[in-house]
Amino acid sequence: MLVAIMITGCTTPTKARSSDSTELVADKYHIGASDVLTISVWNNKNLDKTVTVRPDGKISFSLVGDVYVAGLEPTELQIVLEEALRKYLTIIPGEVSVTVDAVHSYKVSVLGEVRMPGRFEFQSQVSILEALAQAGGLTEFASSDKILIIRKYHGKKEEFVFNYQKVAKLKGDGDQLMLLPGDVVLVP
Repeated sequence: MLVAIMITGCTTPTKARSSDSTELVADKYHIGASDVLTISVWNNKNLDKTVTVRPDGKISFSLVGDVYVAGLEPTELQIVLEEALRKYLTIIPGEVSVTVDAVHSYKVSVLGEVRMPGRFEFQSQVSILEALAQAGGLTEFASSDKILIIRKYHGKKEEFVFNYQKVAKLKGDGDQLMLLPGDVVLVP
């Protein structure tokens, strides 16, 4: 599984597509850089450790060494660590637990024709509308029907076009477009 995660870094970018895609909605927490995790191994208190995910998406863990964790869900990391620790210990499923102590990876950049462009940190997943609001909203010069979302997910670059005008006409009745950590919203 770890090898499969590392191989995904070798993919090529995709072309921009409409935000109608269901791939844009993400409802699960994925570990990211700067997040703080506590890893506990049942009956092995000497292995219990609180770690901060490094900017390269890795953590260092006793016996195992460096493990790439960015993009994994906590339960996926639990499985990866259990498999890696089996080389050194007798581990049965469920003996490793991963707890998220602090989320610092939900950073989204909003650039271009917004009132306060910048990089914003959120404590949980955020919609594109919330991110635009945090950036002060669109300026009068913004092309609100051609907002570009640039995403790098598991090493793969994707671009999506978001039509703010269309969502505004629906008056909030449409699906919420959720952003992932590291997304860049570019308002032309």
